[in-house]
Amino acid sequence: MKRFQSAILSLVAIVGIAVTARADQPSTKAAADAARADIQAAFGFVPAFVKAIPDRALPGAWLELKSVQMNPGTALPGKIKELIGLAVAAQVPCKYCIYAHTQFAKLEGASDDEVGEAVAVAALTRHWSTFLNGIQTDETKFRAEIAGVVDYARKMMAGKVPPPKPMAVTDAKSARADVLQGFGAVPDFIKKFPDAGVAGAWQELRDVEMNPDTALPGKYKSLIGLAVSSQIPCKFCIIADTEFAKLDGATEQEIHEAIAMASIVRHWSTFLNGLQVDEVGFKKDIDRLVKNAKKMAAAEAAKKH
Repeated sequence: MKRFQSAILSLVAIVGIAVTARADQPSTKAAADAARADIQAAFGFVPAFVKAIPDRALPGAWLELKSVQMNPGTALPGKIKELIGLAVAAQVPCKYCIYAHTQFAKLEGASDDEVGEAVAVAALTRHWSTFLNGIQTDETKFRAEIAGVVDYARKMMAGKVPPPKPMAVTDAKSARADVLQGFGAVPDFIKKFPDAGVAGAWQELRDVEMNPDTALPGKYKSLIGLAVSSQIPCKFCIIADTEFAKLDGATEQEIHEAIAMASIVRHWSTFLNGLQVDEVGFKKDIDRLVKNAKKMAAAEAAKKH
């Protein structure tokens, strides 16, 4: 009985501490109003979709958004964060986020080629995720094969093994021969891919994601792939894209930031879709936001000259 009473008293004390802590915090409405005021200062207006976000959720959601996605001082450049956002949004799919991140990426200087390539990497990630999961790939074996591919790539970079020679891929035999010269081995998932489709599947992967001469550097393509795979989620793609990103020089901070961007996109996509935000009004708000950002940038540039 004494133990029970002691437990009750302890619980009452904990609840009392929690209540006191909450009492010291600003009210829900005050915190939300402060967030909206901050948004007004940042954007020049408060978009309608922001007004739809519940007061309890808005302060934290806004703080994270401006501290990661909108922050020019983070590990990844703004353009890459927006391309990550677009890639994630494209395969959710979230029509709101697709429109917003496309406009924001262009605002940050992204070319049409870079925009298209980010979407292509997202499509490739979804493609290989589907196959890897569908054939019930053995994770231990897959990890070992990716480690082998990375090791072979390092040897190639050090000049210890020759780079792959240009090869026309027309059928399953030539596709797997090309994989062999690029990877040093043919991974099990490539062996299992249907003969009828492996040539096209491999050629697209090689020419987009593995090609060093495309619009986006390899590191950023791997980080885009990682962001997409993290929220599918696809453990196989996460393993591969993390290792490939590191191979191309990605830091832990860049890796974590790419994943954080993916989670931010999923988070806001859920709000926008779940609250059935008006699409026409949303696009108008994004257009106005971009227009205001350009005016602010021009004003800042004028001050410096």
